[in-house]
Amino acid sequence: MGTVEAATRAARQRLRPVVMTSLAFVLGVVPLAISTGPGAGAQQAVGTGVLGGMLGTTVLGTLAVPLLYAAIARSLPRLQQTKSAADGSEATQTPSA
Repeated sequence: MGTVEAATRAARQRLRPVVMTSLAFVLGVVPLAISTGPGAGAQQAVGTGVLGGMLGTTVLGTLAVPLLYAAIARSLPRLQQTKSAADGSEATQTPSA
């Protein structure tokens, strides 16, 4: 299984549980964000911040984590080859006396 295929498969498997958990939390914070009455300003400020942060984190997390995994997994062999080539070239150099 390739790296991109593994990342896609993992993202599909985890999408529903992540979205359901996030949605339940966001819906639980909605009354705080639309509150009225005494102290509503502070409650709305906290509720809006939490609501927006959770929505943003959910979207970013479901998209960015698989993409970053695939990008790092693709570049890791290249980095290892570059490192081994650099180590090999240093090993063949003779120290000057």
